[in-house]
Amino acid sequence: MIVYFLIAGIIVLDQLTKILIQRNFALHESLGVIENVFHITFVPNYGAAFGILKDKTFFFILTSLIVIISFLFYLKYVPKEKKILRYALVLQIGGAVGNLIDRIRLGYVIDFLDFRVWPVFNVADMAIVFGVGLLIYQILLIPERG
Repeated sequence: MIVYFLIAGIIVLDQLTKILIQRNFALHESLGVIENVFHITFVPNYGAAFGILKDKTFFFILTSLIVIISFLFYLKYVPKEKKILRYALVLQIGGAVGNLIDRIRLGYVIDFLDFRVWPVFNVADMAIVFGVGLLIYQILLIPERG
């Protein structure tokens, strides 16, 4: 049950930060938090990571729904002892839902975390990346017993 609260928490944090950006920044407006290192920049992302497959919104909505439903189904069968795997799925589901909400509501994803050496991203993207990192850790570095 706690995993569903964690998923909801990721979604809420992601959506709240995006609403704050949308209400307080014009498109492409940027605020230097640490000049030339970290900026808050409102960027609409009409594609996937790094803006690839631009304007394929229906494809991303459909793919996101398939992934979210598959991961939720799989999560039900992951033993509670496999905490890293469970957290990996929770992070990925929460992030995917956060970006899915944007795609359905706006037709694009709101990105705003701008480190100037990497494409602009958001809280949902961070959750997905950390989830994938945990999944890789689980698969490659934790041996199966039994």
